[in-house]
Amino acid sequence: MARSISDIKKSPRRGRPPKPGGVDPGIFTRLPTDTLAAVDAYAEKAGISRSDAVRQLIEASLKKVKGRG
Repeated sequence: MARSISDIKKSPRRGRPPKPGGVDPGIFTRLPTDTLAAVDAYAEKAGISRSDAVRQLIEASLKKVKGRG
């Protein structure tokens, strides 16, 4: 007789293995349509993803603000 499904032991860690160094936290925000269109245009022109574009724009803005301080 075959074993029931509940008798089959599953691996305690399922799915994708963890990244070395951990996972960066995600943030989720809403942007006005015109702002999102500008981000998308920047991303397309630079040949990068929207996420990378947002990261680059935030980092550039923070560097600019830091320089003033």
